[in-house]
Amino acid sequence: MRLSACAATLLLALGCRAPADGPAVMTPQTAVRPGVQDGYVPSADGVPIHYHAEGDGSPALVFVHGWSCDGSYWSEQVRSFSPRHRVVTIDLAGHGTSGRGRREWTIPAFAQDVRAVIETLNLERVVLVGHSMSGQVILEAARLLPDRVIALIPVDTLNDVTWKPGKEIDDLLESMRRDFPGATREFVKGMFPPGADPDLVERIASRISGAPPEIAVAVLRAVFSFDSAAAMARVRQPIRAINAATYPTQVEINRRYAPQFGAVIIQGTGHFPMLEKPEKFNRLLADAVADLAPARP
Repeated sequence: MRLSACAATLLLALGCRAPADGPAVMTPQTAVRPGVQDGYVPSADGVPIHYHAEGDGSPALVFVHGWSCDGSYWSEQVRSFSPRHRVVTIDLAGHGTSGRGRREWTIPAFAQDVRAVIETLNLERVVLVGHSMSGQVILEAARLLPDRVIALIPVDTLNDVTWKPGKEIDDLLESMRRDFPGATREFVKGMFPPGADPDLVERIASRISGAPPEIAVAVLRAVFSFDSAAAMARVRQPIRAINAATYPTQVEINRRYAPQFGAVIIQGTGHFPMLEKPEKFNRLLADAVADLAPARP
């Protein structure tokens, strides 16, 4: 099955294994080593949300993963940026070790997960970095936290906020309903460019195809029903996407809704630039942070 360019872009949210069955257990935050914290906070609906924080420095960088991923997805970025910034990764509800007991899977609910962590850690001057579906999540989180979030960096997402799903999406979801592991594995492998590291491709394909279908499919439905254009129009913070060259980023279309939208294009990667070319991606991310949210003396 072939997807339209924009449909494939919005679907390219892949990654790490979902949590074990059952809700996460709330535990106090734990200092693993000086400056490092692991803990859980309740989201607005009470679902426990896992976070990891380390490093020090302003602005704080909060990384939000894509579909069926978790916070470990950003390990290269944590290593690179924690010497200069407070860096936080989050497992959204239904992902990683966060709780699964959510009644309805929606983008606004995920944004509340992000809000809960930021407020609990009392982060100020926050740059939100969101991969794939979390491009939508960080748009909503910025609206919830206008006095804390100072910039947004979507990663390979929001290529065209006016795109609407069509029959190809119904076909994809139906194929996942019939055979989630098989359909998802095939779909994931098609999201890498020729010459991609075969070990990385296999690792991600294996992990995403092991996600719980009842959550994964419900989340995709939420992604496709979300009005990205309306959400972007409510954002006042600067936005700079870091997108792969696979599908065009419609900068001028997006600027109809957010004149402050900009994008840089990373060549030679698929949907996972932070994993496929981490050093190049980190340079672009560092440039974006320096331009949009320079450190204060």
